[in-house]
Amino acid sequence: MAEIVFDEVTKVYREGTVAVKSLNLDVDDGSLMVLVGPSGCGKTTALRMVAGLEEISEGEIRIGDTVVNDIVPKERDIAMVFQNYALYPHMTVFENMAFGLKLRRIGRKDIDQRVRDVARVLGLEDMLKRRPGQLSGGQRQRVAMGRAIVREPKAFLMDEPLSNLDAKLRVQMRTEISRIQRDVGVTTIYVTHDQIEAMTMGDQVAVLKLGELQQVDTPQNLYRRPANLFVAGFIGSPAMNLVSATIEGSDGDLYTSFGSHRLLIPPAVLSERPTLRDYVGKQVVLGIRPEDMEDAAMARDAPPERRLTTTVNLREDMGPEVYVHFTVDAPPVLTEDTKELAVDRGEEVRSLEELVQERQTPFVARVHGGSRVQEGGRAEVVVSTEAMYFFEPETGDSIRDRAGP
Repeated sequence: MAEIVFDEVTKVYREGTVAVKSLNLDVDDGSLMVLVGPSGCGKTTALRMVAGLEEISEGEIRIGDTVVNDIVPKERDIAMVFQNYALYPHMTVFENMAFGLKLRRIGRKDIDQRVRDVARVLGLEDMLKRRPGQLSGGQRQRVAMGRAIVREPKAFLMDEPLSNLDAKLRVQMRTEISRIQRDVGVTTIYVTHDQIEAMTMGDQVAVLKLGELQQVDTPQNLYRRPANLFVAGFIGSPAMNLVSATIEGSDGDLYTSFGSHRLLIPPAVLSERPTLRDYVGKQVVLGIRPEDMEDAAMARDAPPERRLTTTVNLREDMGPEVYVHFTVDAPPVLTEDTKELAVDRGEEVRSLEELVQERQTPFVARVHGGSRVQEGGRAEVVVSTEAMYFFEPETGDSIRDRAGP
């Protein structure tokens, strides 16, 4: 096992494309680090540089105490797990798992012991004589992991290993991978575009955008304390609602105002973000997570300064909860960050620009499944104002002065 360190690592391709820019990242010995971000953010390139499959333009990568910039891939003592499994179809499960050990001239007895031990951990004991074509997608993925584990490498590198599986199997396999990684205790870098995988699997998660590291933290801190607008909009499902707002002062209290709506900023929020007082009369970006809103019928005691009145555009029943889609009469946020987020969600930037002109921002509230709101009807939504987020419009940085609990 070994720590993996990126020290000012940059990758520039011959045509001038900067895939990774000045990446500084420490992956602790024995931990699972997830690299996540939109397509083209540089996460796979970073992984391939660790493996030695991409040359490093600048900076240094260390595995343990060894600088590996100029070390060929086979001598780096790492094992990769790909999304396409890369199994030999003519070999049995046992032969696939043993293949790398044979190349390293490990003794037959040791190979047999290692393969059977790992097969027991992965639940593959009864499949060792089968060929890949006789296995399900999840079983093939476990074989691919087993082939990596038997080598006892310093590190695992996993490049979207679950992307070819169906939704139900992905849930099962991400649980298994997390368990196996903890049991084996090997330093692991896991690349995914799926934020749910990132949040449920990673000891720490690194969010990248256009080759630059935006934030690295525990999943909970990424969710509750995003460093900037991009991280806030990327982490969370459904995505955080973002709207252009103004900070207003009245009788010693502060409010955030957007369109016809006005919400009181609670003292606890001002205690954590005292510089919000410097924004009185100025614009900010207000963020409200869908799960931090509730149907007012379920929160009858909520005061008026926490309520939004609107018309329901769409109701999505999700069983224990309902997604309520509505529109607020204020312009959406149009920055490079929100454009990148829109593209990642498959939306057209032009549509976002049109909404700015129309001063209309789509919102989603994730409310209790017993809500009776109906499409086309008026609804009142209560906001957990203690959980509101504020961002600087120019830089996108979170407006935050003190560390939270």
